[in-house]
Amino acid sequence: MIDPAALPALHASHGGIWLREGGTTQAVAKGMAIARTAETPALLLNAPLAGQRLGYPELNGLDLLELWAFVHPARFLVPTPKGLAEALDLQRPANEADIPALLQAAAGKLLDTLASPRWPEREGGWTSAQSLMRLRWPWAPLVTPRIPRPAEAERWLFSKLPEWEEAPPRPAPRTVALQSDAVLARLESLTGSGAEERPGQRAYAKAAAEVFRPKAHRDQPNMLLAEAGTGIGKTLGYLAPASLWAGEAQGTVWISTYTKALQRQLDRESLRLFPDPATAARRVVVRKGRENYLCLLNLEDALQGGFTGRAAILAQLVARWAAFSKDGDMVGGDLPGWLPTLFRRNGSTALTDRRGECIYAGCPHYRRCFIERSARASAEADIVIANHALVMINAARGREIGQAPQRIVFDEGHHLFDASDSTFSVALSGQEAIELRRWVMGPEGNSRGRRRGLAARLSDLASYDEQGGEAIRAAAEAARALPADEWLKRIVAGEPFGPVEELLAAVRATVYARAADTGEADAGYGLETELAEPDGALVEAAQEAARALDALVRPLTHLGKRMEAVIEEAPDWLDGAARARVEGAIASLGWRRDLITAWLSLLARIGGPADADFVDWLAVDRVEGREYDIGIHRHWLDPTRPLAETVLKPAQGVLITSATLKGGGDWDNAEKRSGTTHLPRGPERFEAASPFDYPGRAEVLIVTDIKRGDIAALSGAYARLIEAAGGGTLGLFTAIRRLRAVHARIADRLARAGLPLYAQHVDPMDTGTLIDIFRDDPRASLLGTDALRDGVDVPGHSLRLVVMEGVPWTKPTVLHAARKLAGGGSAYDDRLIRARLAQAFGRLIRRAEDRGSFVILSAAMPSRLLSAFPPGTPIRRLTLDEAIIAVSSHSRPSLGGPLSLGHRDVESGTHDLERK
Repeated sequence: MIDPAALPALHASHGGIWLREGGTTQAVAKGMAIARTAETPALLLNAPLAGQRLGYPELNGLDLLELWAFVHPARFLVPTPKGLAEALDLQRPANEADIPALLQAAAGKLLDTLASPRWPEREGGWTSAQSLMRLRWPWAPLVTPRIPRPAEAERWLFSKLPEWEEAPPRPAPRTVALQSDAVLARLESLTGSGAEERPGQRAYAKAAAEVFRPKAHRDQPNMLLAEAGTGIGKTLGYLAPASLWAGEAQGTVWISTYTKALQRQLDRESLRLFPDPATAARRVVVRKGRENYLCLLNLEDALQGGFTGRAAILAQLVARWAAFSKDGDMVGGDLPGWLPTLFRRNGSTALTDRRGECIYAGCPHYRRCFIERSARASAEADIVIANHALVMINAARGREIGQAPQRIVFDEGHHLFDASDSTFSVALSGQEAIELRRWVMGPEGNSRGRRRGLAARLSDLASYDEQGGEAIRAAAEAARALPADEWLKRIVAGEPFGPVEELLAAVRATVYARAADTGEADAGYGLETELAEPDGALVEAAQEAARALDALVRPLTHLGKRMEAVIEEAPDWLDGAARARVEGAIASLGWRRDLITAWLSLLARIGGPADADFVDWLAVDRVEGREYDIGIHRHWLDPTRPLAETVLKPAQGVLITSATLKGGGDWDNAEKRSGTTHLPRGPERFEAASPFDYPGRAEVLIVTDIKRGDIAALSGAYARLIEAAGGGTLGLFTAIRRLRAVHARIADRLARAGLPLYAQHVDPMDTGTLIDIFRDDPRASLLGTDALRDGVDVPGHSLRLVVMEGVPWTKPTVLHAARKLAGGGSAYDDRLIRARLAQAFGRLIRRAEDRGSFVILSAAMPSRLLSAFPPGTPIRRLTLDEAIIAVSSHSRPSLGGPLSLGHRDVESGTHDLERK
């Protein structure tokens, strides 16, 4: 067998390139490294990242992350040399030159595991290795000889996954009232004996318990808005009454988040409720949208030849993971976030159901389906951990009748407005329309894959019911009016085909004509214009498109009625599986019918009167000047109106909570952005300030000598601040282009100082993996955009400096302009910006012992916005040189006591030294 120590090992970073061969490690140039890896496969860690460092994106070799995914599927690993060493109990490298030797040692230890009788993930390993050998996986010649052939044939994935069982509907929850003493006792059991008593947490738990009392008024849930500052312990504060009510009432509480990071955190906290993992898995269920879960039918298609090349290897590794996964969640679950990126995301999205093409009981894997198992488990669970969008969709159009959330905790409640805005919006675009065509018609021409049209999915219905078969044929014929493959090329070339493509061409022409007047057409960004005063060509195109869509919705409506009639007639062939499939098709058909109806309503607006409840606009979506979609968009002016109607009013009790719920404003702002103003009665309110010593452990520094638009100066400021802090920096940008420019200028400089720098939209890794790496290394820094401004929990010394490139002004869009006009003008803008500042500042202090600095590189920071920061927090305006000194002294973990504020003016508490 091949000895891993005899294989070359390569490590490339911004700090240099090191190659180990023949027991010797040496620094090499890029050209030599590329040449050697082209000749002989080398050991690597994260080949796409190493290839990016070498300037050779197609770099391939023996990637240790792929080997880890085979040996330990569904096991967490920070994909860095340090993370690999700690996971395998190897000595951490003292410097980058030691990393190639670590890669050889790690390869040897992982390969030795394959022959060990104590290898816990042995089942299926031999069979998978044989398949990977046929696919020429680079690791296969080293892996296959080390796995003993099993005495008996191994069960394949689709036969060993457990089947879910159908259960009778759960009875309605009992009517109970929680006692305060019992709630506090449950809270004490969750926090553990000897834990520091938090008066704010106890008060919060008692207030949250009121949400679970019996409902007293129609269309008015028991409603509480609770702003609990960081450190209050709100998670256990609401879990105490929620779990107590679920146990006593035998009901389900839905806990909804906005970020996947908080979903993972809540899932871990569930072990406090149920220390036995098996019990926790049954009583606490994580729910996400269908597009997050592995589709077993898609996986089977991939394994049987649907995928080729590197994508086929990814499918085999995903199959290994699926056999050991907790719940089949591919996005934020226990599938390593870095795994799809190793394959340049080649094929990973095709393994989930992103087009709504599920055939339900018609699928041979229906009884083992991860999605169906999760849906059924949630019906019996005490706690369901979901996300805002799923809760809203379930309430608005969910097919799970009887599972509409009745008692809901919206954590990260400050995001409810944005989640509602996305969920209840409508877009008639080229991409949306072509997906509808594919759903109706299935594959056309030479296209491959598992996609099936209505005729294939409902063939038995068509053969049994003549009218249903005719409706299917009529729908397929009408769908030909929708955009087909290469629709965008035809429109750009001025050769649209069909009424909907003609409409999109007219939209594009209008957008470019109006953008030319503003000078935006050549900027390379997306373009948009208000849907007002449309010209004759656009009005005529909209009318023709509306006639085509009406011709499609009619047979779909008739088909839905025929399927309902078949369910009522219950013919002999309609067994349990067929019934479930038809019922699933009815629900799926209903969603598409509602979508087309919304499109028709939007088209009626063109040339007609405007609706004051909505904001409509035309857009050409572009990235770096390249067009990728064209469409007409409609959003609610106030998206909390449908939130209140579909989610809040039917519920029994709702808690909306966040550390920044008021969003830099007052309670009126919190009520407007949560939808409670649309309820008959106002909500209860609770507020608890953070217990952290912000005046003693944090500071806000406003740097006044960085010229706006000067990338060189901005880059230098970031580099010097990160060096002063010794890493541990989160850099926040409002534009991807500036982020990339700054990263390109400073990454090598910081690497030479031993300070790794990672960045969203630059490094070929998902955001979750980047945060894991950042959290794991106190000397690492991370640059990112809005996604990192909220939902990032990095306590301790790993995050001691937050730097914002400037004031996070709102991008001037058609939608924002309308809401600003309706919401009070500049005061509306100020509330949004204060909320963003508060959320970004909240990343800094996550525990009582944390300390750090918050830096804004903008002299134009108005004092009226400084109330976003906790009262008493020292706020200074100073030069970059002075900020460097302050950050350097404040970033020392041993430093204690209050900050030395220096000779500059301090803005604290009143925040009224300037009025801008």
